[in-house]
Amino acid sequence: MKNIQRLLNLAAQLRHPETGCAWDKKQTFKSLTKYTLEEAYEVIDAIEREDMTELQAELGDLLFQVVFYAQIASEQALFDFDKVAGDVTDKLIRRHPHIFSDVVYANEQEQQQAWNEIKALERQYKSNNTDTILSGVAKNLPALVYSHKIQDRAAEHGFDWQTTAPVFDKVLEELDEVKEAWQSGDQAHIEEEIGDLLLVAVNLARHMNVDAEQALKKSTEKFTQRFEHMEQHLSRSEREVKSCSLEELESLWLNAKQHLASH
Repeated sequence: MKNIQRLLNLAAQLRHPETGCAWDKKQTFKSLTKYTLEEAYEVIDAIEREDMTELQAELGDLLFQVVFYAQIASEQALFDFDKVAGDVTDKLIRRHPHIFSDVVYANEQEQQQAWNEIKALERQYKSNNTDTILSGVAKNLPALVYSHKIQDRAAEHGFDWQTTAPVFDKVLEELDEVKEAWQSGDQAHIEEEIGDLLLVAVNLARHMNVDAEQALKKSTEKFTQRFEHMEQHLSRSEREVKSCSLEELESLWLNAKQHLASH
């Protein structure tokens, strides 16, 4: 706790109107958001690289973002760090009645259902007359994550297929509509249909218990590794990718797939 207090004191010192840092003093809630996103992604990167030394440092950077927001809020008499910590503690106790009270769940599915119901009650308590079932999902989330959360919210109220099979049919239907849009040459329509295809692809991922964001990231990393293997192969003969025919690139790509699969 001593180090937390040191960090809180440091944030106040950096924001001091007279003796604080010029850069820190001019920051606002909105100006900090891009840095918060960067820090969150750097935490994830350290985890994926299994670099625990770096993870410790990145978690500290992310923690300071929370402290910084709380300091700005405190200056405006909105809330402070203690209230932030108190709110999240209360919320976690409320959402874990099987730990902090005598509630017993039969299985993990029942526990997840109860979790969703508690969250729904919290949303209802905080809502106003303009709120809808889908209100409250942050719109600046990565698009695949946002789509997943929106679809989860709709599914909680019964708007979802009960089995996976119809989702495959919907994917094929949307793919056909993309092709029709492409043949029309209408770029706005093409964008719309591509969006519909991506949305139903996320739905398919949901039904198969796959995180679409992570799945796409892993596939993109796999693509990157294969492409770089091709580059390395060509560089040994002082050639570039753009100098190759499509047939030669296809052969190199297959070679990269086989090589990386065996390592």
